[in-house]
Amino acid sequence: MDAVVQRVRTSWTKKSRGGSEAARRNAAPTVFLLPPGLSSALHEVAMGEADSFEPRMQVRDLSAPGMILRKVDGLLRVDPPEVTMFGMPRRNRRPPAVRLAPGQWLQWQINHRFVGSCDGAWSYQLATFNILYGPAAPDVFLSVPTRRVDERGALR
Repeated sequence: MDAVVQRVRTSWTKKSRGGSEAARRNAAPTVFLLPPGLSSALHEVAMGEADSFEPRMQVRDLSAPGMILRKVDGLLRVDPPEVTMFGMPRRNRRPPAVRLAPGQWLQWQINHRFVGSCDGAWSYQLATFNILYGPAAPDVFLSVPTRRVDERGALR
């Protein structure tokens, strides 16, 4: 399948919910340049409060992008990202799948709040999926997406 997925995960705790730390978190990008020559791969970017939101990147195969991608009638069908039953807010109704034609790209964002099993402390995560159907130039995700799905909810 000729698709490239860039999964950007930003994680934080209560410490980054307000003030200057929240400003630093909110300044974390949701798109990055791709490594040159990338095709049919997952480009993972992780940023966390513990690392001052410095991006850590790796390239993996496209076998586990966190969502289901499949080719249907010449289009790329992108099903909603997987959600964990342990994250809040609950999402009982999910958006429908998105279909992309060759050359189009989608940005899908979803956030969660988690409760620690030992101490009950809350942690938070924003996942941004940038998905291109077709060959990828390194700067493809720096443009305006063809389609956008925003599943971010109030995290309290």
